[in-house]
Amino acid sequence: MEIPLNLTEQLQRFSGGDRDIAEELLREILPELHRIAVRELGRERYVIPFTPTELINEAWLRSLHKGGWEITSRAHFYSVAALVMRRVLVDFARSRMAQRRGDGDVPVPLLESDEESHATPDHAALVEMGLLMDRLDEEHPEPARVVDLHYFAGFTLEEIAEKTGLTLRQVRHRWAKGRDWLKDRLDGRKLG
Repeated sequence: MEIPLNLTEQLQRFSGGDRDIAEELLREILPELHRIAVRELGRERYVIPFTPTELINEAWLRSLHKGGWEITSRAHFYSVAALVMRRVLVDFARSRMAQRRGDGDVPVPLLESDEESHATPDHAALVEMGLLMDRLDEEHPEPARVVDLHYFAGFTLEEIAEKTGLTLRQVRHRWAKGRDWLKDRLDGRKLG
């Protein structure tokens, strides 16, 4: 009799190349992926014409199904999933902005004024947030991971502490550092 694998073990096997486990894994992770997708789309409901299922499908097809990442925990996987969904939305916003500008080769400054912008402010803000999160991840990966889990994936700080093995104090510190870093660069706009 085979002992059932926990989700982390399933994710590790899948990311290591075991495609036989994909269907079982997808059944288990789909409800949480749907919750993350609903949260992501809720922020961008006037910008992005995706349903949660379409966003999950796009994220799955673009990156998640390929595996090849070093999954250390369930929280790490959902952080990766939130990041992939965010990138799907940012890429969509970029393509919409490029269409409105006439071609895809026009660079978009981070803090472009509304008078100069030919794209909707919501698309510009989404692209800006995506670029900033990429920079945050490069400069401060631990706070970026907590921001992804809390702001983008929708986990509470307590859930993040539980799922990552960090103390609540460590999670709060990383959240504050990541949030403050983003606030400084977002010119005073609110971040949850």
